[in-house]
Amino acid sequence: MVLAACVLASSMAFIDGTALPVALPRLRADFGADLASVQWVLNGYMLALASLTLIGGALADVYGKARMLALGCILFGLASAACAMAPSPAWLIAARVAQGAAAAIVTPASLALIGATYPRSERNRAIGIWAAASALTTAGGPVLGGWLTETFGWPSVFWINPPIAVVAVGVLLVFAPKDGRIQRRFDVIGAAILASALGALAWALSQIGPGEAQAAADAPAQMGTVLTIVAGLGIVGLAVYAFWERRSKHPMTPPRLVENRAFLGLNVATLMIYGAVSIMFFLLPFDLVDRRALRATDAGLAFLPFALGVGLLSGVFGGLADKIGARAMLIAGPAGAALAYVWMALGREESLMLGVIGPMTLLGLSFAVLVAPLTASVLSSVDQTDEGLASGINNAASRIAQLAGVALAAGVASFESGYEVGLAVAAAASIGGAFTASITPTPAAAKAGGSGGA
Repeated sequence: MVLAACVLASSMAFIDGTALPVALPRLRADFGADLASVQWVLNGYMLALASLTLIGGALADVYGKARMLALGCILFGLASAACAMAPSPAWLIAARVAQGAAAAIVTPASLALIGATYPRSERNRAIGIWAAASALTTAGGPVLGGWLTETFGWPSVFWINPPIAVVAVGVLLVFAPKDGRIQRRFDVIGAAILASALGALAWALSQIGPGEAQAAADAPAQMGTVLTIVAGLGIVGLAVYAFWERRSKHPMTPPRLVENRAFLGLNVATLMIYGAVSIMFFLLPFDLVDRRALRATDAGLAFLPFALGVGLLSGVFGGLADKIGARAMLIAGPAGAALAYVWMALGREESLMLGVIGPMTLLGLSFAVLVAPLTASVLSSVDQTDEGLASGINNAASRIAQLAGVALAAGVASFESGYEVGLAVAAAASIGGAFTASITPTPAAAKAGGSGGA
């Protein structure tokens, strides 16, 4: 029952992240909003989630995993209701930020509670069930989002969360074990620096493309301004964060993890791979609805091959990775994804089956090959005492990647041939992830060298 509560709780965040993009064209039309506003409906959530996930894990340790998971569910349900009732884009963006903050509590607390509830001999299997359910709900989000948007309107995408939150909290109150706590101080300064740097980076990336009302001649000056802002605010902010973390007595990201080559390499690969897929998830719904004139339900169904591939085959390929090792799959997965993006770009003028369904099938297969080995390799690259923190950092890395990917996609979408350019960037990033995985030392080698030690 505790596992069921954790799956329900985390499914809210995972479904919300992939169901909403399909509803964006209808949402944009209803509000009469521009692409920048629509982009921040996604980015506001991702920014809060990426910035606060590590703090959410620390809160679970200090105040109790079940207690914080229940609180996160309540906050997520309330924020979802606020999103559904939003009268303006500004209201919706603010409510999405609140949703992201709640998800930053829910996601790490759910995994931490599973780890605290199950004995070590059963923990991996329990986490495997959680991961499979999460993958299925994540991948199935576009299908559900399309159907809800077409049938009830875009607010219904948010109304599904409050009932789930109520059920999850009820199960936790009845079945969750008594919480254990540890003493740990929060790195408040580090969290503030990181959030500020990510906010500057996201805003700057959103300015890559000229606005819809701007002349194309303004693009060079706009691009120069963007590069200055990114270098001056985002990158410098991240450098300041790294400087602070090396001097803080209670860092959110201990330097020993940065010095672990296997852990660092796997997280760099995560950034590239998830940044790439987020570009596709942002661009494709607009092409399906605006250019191909599909209904929202049909646009969601176009993601079904990806949903089935990830949800049904991740466990199979995870077991295969145990037998043959993860490295080959960490290379084959993102390489196959890159091929799918190229196929999708070249097939834009082809039929729906050839230009969308075919590459989405390949993409689903590629991510099924990738997801379980990548997660297992990240956890295997550190000592047991750092596994929870490693999971939180990797989760934050994937969220940061999605934040940057959506910002880049919104920027290039304003240009002519933005769809093809965006998918080409996604393919290049995915190939970069495969290359990074190929040169990253195996977790066993990293541990043998002592780089993962406490």
